[in-house]
Amino acid sequence: MIGKFVSIAIIAILSENFVLAKFLGICPFLGVSKKTDTAIGMGLAVTFVMTFASILTYLTYYYVLVPFNIEYLQTLAFILVIAFLVQFVEMFVAKMVPSLYAALGIYLPLITTNCAVLGAAIINIEKMYSLPETIWFSFCSAIGFTVAIVLFAGVRERLENSDIPKALQGFPIALITAGLISMAFLGFSGLSF
Repeated sequence: MIGKFVSIAIIAILSENFVLAKFLGICPFLGVSKKTDTAIGMGLAVTFVMTFASILTYLTYYYVLVPFNIEYLQTLAFILVIAFLVQFVEMFVAKMVPSLYAALGIYLPLITTNCAVLGAAIINIEKMYSLPETIWFSFCSAIGFTVAIVLFAGVRERLENSDIPKALQGFPIALITAGLISMAFLGFSGLSF
């Protein structure tokens, strides 16, 4: 049992990282990764939303959609659940941490359409994970997202003080860096217990 959870963690964080291997959640990855502080804040928000959205979508799927034989409404139902959670997170962050709310800007509501959150919910159903496995996979996937965005933010902060050719300054060097980090994470593919 513990071995399966360790395997899920390694797969979710390293070998099948949502951002660097599956290319899900690229919008906040590129948009909020200019500063490490905001990257950590976005990672925490995504961790909360992804974990709780997966719990709620699991319950919605198995206790609402399946009994009524309307599994084909899965994507619509999951998006509604995710939108509800993001609204909750947005209100909480705006009230409790206004500086983080201002720093995240438009990217906080974009978690609603963050394909990584929806992807985690759908993958949990496709892999037929139990509720504890769903929670663990979603949490570890969000940790993988956070690791990727914080690593990328750290590199981008260092690039600001580097001598980069004019043609590559700004977004081009960011994309090249993201590609290199992604290639590094591909070294973990196939790694599991």
